[in-house]
Amino acid sequence: MKKANHKGFGIATGINVYFCDPHSPWQRGSNENTNGLLRQYFPKGTDLSVHGPADLKFVEQRLNNRPRRSLGWDSPAERLRGLLIAS
Repeated sequence: MKKANHKGFGIATGINVYFCDPHSPWQRGSNENTNGLLRQYFPKGTDLSVHGPADLKFVEQRLNNRPRRSLGWDSPAERLRGLLIAS
């Protein structure tokens, strides 16, 4: 298994890397929100191995094109597109 190399990533990008405390979901709100959105398609305990690539791609497209309040009502896809165009 590869190591994440968070220290190297931080140095190379100038981005601070933080780790949340275990069992502290309030420290990772965006992650918890995304988990909730995924649960709309895959309830807790769902066996993901029964879903093919097309099923997963469908959910990916829906979530990446869904506007988010945390992004000023842009979708993640719109934000990524804007970042890629700006660079």
